[in-house]
Amino acid sequence: MALVAARPQESHGHGHDSHHHAVSSQHIQRHDVPGKAPEGHHDYYAHPKYEFEYKVEDPHTGDKKSQHESRDGDVVKGYYSLHEADGTVRIVHYTADKKTGFNAVVTHEGHAKHIVPSHHH
Repeated sequence: MALVAARPQESHGHGHDSHHHAVSSQHIQRHDVPGKAPEGHHDYYAHPKYEFEYKVEDPHTGDKKSQHESRDGDVVKGYYSLHEADGTVRIVHYTADKKTGFNAVVTHEGHAKHIVPSHHH
């Protein structure tokens, strides 16, 4: 089964003539085990397997992020990225399994902007 959803949302600026569109989308893919357990029965030994991702881009707020994750049995792999307020992009790649536990590698792309606050008199 695959589920894909995208919902553009229009943001109405107060007193502005331009309209910006925020886009949010997600994709979820389940990998079901063949055969269905009887009603009320839980198969605690079924092999878990899934994959999902989502993405947000909102030019009005500057919110920009994404994530992708997959699981196959006891192994989870994924990444997420987000745009920091200083202009850099934080990217985290992670894995988790029974042998090594949770591990993440964090990197940053771009150069931080130094913003000098303006003083109003």
